[in-house]
Amino acid sequence: MTTPTEPTPTEATAPTAPAPRSAPTERTPETMPTEPTPPTAPTAPTAAAPTAPTTAPTPETMPTEPTSPAAPSAQAPTAATPATAPAEPTSPSAQAPTAATSATAPTEPTSPTAKAPTPATGPARPAATTPPPAKAVPVLKAPPPPPKAPTWAWPGPNRVPGRALLVALLLAAAISATAIPLDRAGIGWLIGSTASIVALAVTRTKVSWRQAAWGAATLALLGVGTVRAAPWLFVLCVLTAAVTGTLALVDPRTLRAIVASFAIPPAAAVRALPWVRAGVQHRSPGSPARAIGVASVSLILLVVFGALFASADETFAAVLDWALPSVSGSTVSRAVLFFPLLFAVLAGAAFTLAGPPTLGRADLPTRFAFRRSDWAIPVALLDLLFAAFVAVQGTVLFGGTRHVLDPGGPTFANYARGGFWQLLAVTGLTLVVVAIGGRWAPRANRADRVAIRVLLGALALLTLVVVASATYRMNVYEQAYGFTRLRVFVTAVELGLGAVFVAVLVAGVKLRGGWLPRGVLAIATVALLGLAVLNPDRFIADRNVDRFAATGRIDLHYLNTLSADAVPALDRLADNDRACALWLAELRLRREHDDWRSFNLARHQARALLAERPAGSCGGYRG
Repeated sequence: MTTPTEPTPTEATAPTAPAPRSAPTERTPETMPTEPTPPTAPTAPTAAAPTAPTTAPTPETMPTEPTSPAAPSAQAPTAATPATAPAEPTSPSAQAPTAATSATAPTEPTSPTAKAPTPATGPARPAATTPPPAKAVPVLKAPPPPPKAPTWAWPGPNRVPGRALLVALLLAAAISATAIPLDRAGIGWLIGSTASIVALAVTRTKVSWRQAAWGAATLALLGVGTVRAAPWLFVLCVLTAAVTGTLALVDPRTLRAIVASFAIPPAAAVRALPWVRAGVQHRSPGSPARAIGVASVSLILLVVFGALFASADETFAAVLDWALPSVSGSTVSRAVLFFPLLFAVLAGAAFTLAGPPTLGRADLPTRFAFRRSDWAIPVALLDLLFAAFVAVQGTVLFGGTRHVLDPGGPTFANYARGGFWQLLAVTGLTLVVVAIGGRWAPRANRADRVAIRVLLGALALLTLVVVASATYRMNVYEQAYGFTRLRVFVTAVELGLGAVFVAVLVAGVKLRGGWLPRGVLAIATVALLGLAVLNPDRFIADRNVDRFAATGRIDLHYLNTLSADAVPALDRLADNDRACALWLAELRLRREHDDWRSFNLARHQARALLAERPAGSCGGYRG
């Protein structure tokens, strides 16, 4: 039994840096590994502490603790000693551990805090590391509100116009500038609008049925000038066609969008110019001299050969004289000024169809709403007032002219003329009241909705009776004093307002009135087209001639101011009355020569009738 020896400290206490690996060398007998020897018999255990191993552990037997990647020690590596064969193993207590020599494999770099194992403490423990921080608990936040849908956005088309569209726009502008007669109604308006619609169809933009309906209404309104000669009627048709044409391009669905859409055409005309220029540069990057040359050669050929054919045949010359507009300074200046304007308008329309603006699809919810008592009490009192007026009007509606002709009763003029305008104002103001109530009346519960249906519905129904009373008053006035354009027109307006109140009643059934703004415009358009179908000037002449046959009273001076539409009706008069009613119309028709652009069916028929039977001279007006 041997006495345990105290472990001696090693020569190197600080961890050494690993020696750099050298290129592999040829093994020699001195460095060849020896065969392992069998282990010696273990000695009897003693009470003493276990001794440290006598030799430094080799890489094959020394367990290394996992170390953290740390920078190697700053100490320089020791010089390697000549390699020696490993010593014979001895008893564990034979000798103390010696310093590691260069024969041993370089140790793995260790952490600066790691120490060699000692008998007292056993294997070194890994250095204590800081525990990772606890994971932060995510705080749930309210999701951000969804982005509001844009109520106004107009990025424009995402492609430049093609060659076909550019050519179509140029041709449509040229045809319209040539065909449209600016001073009167004529077929040229229909030709120009048709050419424009065909050119816009080249954009191949898918449109809704509403846009198609508005486009058809625009074409019908401008086509009125082909069959009706009344200037005042055609002016109304042109203005209404501008509105329906805008709706055909934009297709607004709310009152706010309809109002905003009227700014689209002028803005589109300005924005379309760079768009068209980009299309021209993209399709024909070279000089436009070739296109100008082709157009010039074509024009020269047509002029030369057309002149030769006209000089060779008088009939062909007459046809050319009728077909071609007269070339004058005013004609050239009109073409020079009118063509760019029409091209800009058509280009703006194509720009809008190719990249339509985004307008509000629905009215934004209102931030203000009445309480039920705030609006119900005033409307209920208004209903009572209307009911009282309607009760009084029952004697008029069913009493006929006796209410007016009885002694002490009002005169026709005071009764009909004054009362009509007041009732027309009542109708318009009632429409405003209904619109405000339908917009800001609460609908939170069933009681609110029932109040809307009952109170506003009753007001609309009573207003229809007021419309009937106003129409009756105007009819009484016309029977007494004759028919005029103003009286016929305001009667049509009153009937149109009655149709609007019927639409209000329909919308009030389900409390859905989003379609009402478009419905009101549709009613106005249909009413104007219906007035054109009625042919108001001829209707006025017919009614006054019938009244003359019944009463012997007629205003020939007023009838003489009617358009050519009234000539067939005034031709029913005899002798001097006919001459006094038609002489001014005959004079106007002689002075105004219609070519193919200003052809009008009513004027054509009036000329034929007066050519067969001239008006003659008027001996004096019948008062």
